[in-house]
Amino acid sequence: MFHYEPKDLSVPEVHRLLLGGVAPRPIALVSTISKDGINNLSPFSFFNAFGANPPIVAFSPSRRGRDATLKDTYNNLVATKECVIQAVTHSMVEQVSLASAEFPPEFDEFLKSGLTPINSDLVNPKRAKESPFQMECKLLEMRSFGEGGASANLAICQVLKFHVAEDLFTKGIIDPVKIDLVARLSGSFYSRAANGVFIIEQPVVKKCIGYDKIPLHIRQSEIYSANDLGKFGHSELIPNENEVQEFIKKIKVEKLEQFESGYDAFLRYQRLNDCNRMLKIALELSENQKTSVELSAKCALQNNDMDFAWKTALYAEKLV
Repeated sequence: MFHYEPKDLSVPEVHRLLLGGVAPRPIALVSTISKDGINNLSPFSFFNAFGANPPIVAFSPSRRGRDATLKDTYNNLVATKECVIQAVTHSMVEQVSLASAEFPPEFDEFLKSGLTPINSDLVNPKRAKESPFQMECKLLEMRSFGEGGASANLAICQVLKFHVAEDLFTKGIIDPVKIDLVARLSGSFYSRAANGVFIIEQPVVKKCIGYDKIPLHIRQSEIYSANDLGKFGHSELIPNENEVQEFIKKIKVEKLEQFESGYDAFLRYQRLNDCNRMLKIALELSENQKTSVELSAKCALQNNDMDFAWKTALYAEKLV
């Protein structure tokens, strides 16, 4: 075994060890509101429950590692003493990851993530409608442990009211398969209660456009899921019209070995997760062309080919 004492390691090295060894960690999606009434939404994986009488939960809005500054969640919570803590399920995880991007304090992160704010009953911060498990809380105590980068701030909160979806219960308990929670591991790894480990790109290392900058025709499409839209929102740039046209022109003239045309072939390539052949066929179809093009974009999203997905999805706007 390797043996380490924290004093002999850098802060990032200590942080990586904690993230890898103390896992999987439940995720608290915490909503707060500033003194000026601006909504804030951010996930924290240093989080758990610590008692039921009264119900106590705690999470750590730690200082930023790079410059030791305090996060908006910390500032809002200290100022207002109120928050809502939501569970994170697989169906919303991409949008929650998007909320972890460091948008400026004046940005409403419900708007940026595409999550839906709804009124709370006992506190001012909004609840995220997409979460099936929500806790309205008051801050009991904020304990700080250091002023350097990545220093802990422990927000100890009392739950004032639970909001739980009715269909989560089996024989009186919350069914772990039905709630389908996700948890954080190290790096970009997550775990899913019923389905193992998966990866989500981390938005904090780049500037994300956010959900609200995704073109309306993509947001309103019935083809893309909330997680698909979350992936689009992680992007830094949207391709321009010339880039889209050049891409489509290239697809149309491209020669592919063992290529077949027709809708039956399209469905077969869809099962094979071959977005390139799907799109090439879709561009030749006389019926359901827009849907087929959007399905090609969705396939590219599943393959994490964002350039292909964007250009295909943008081109679909021109189709009927």
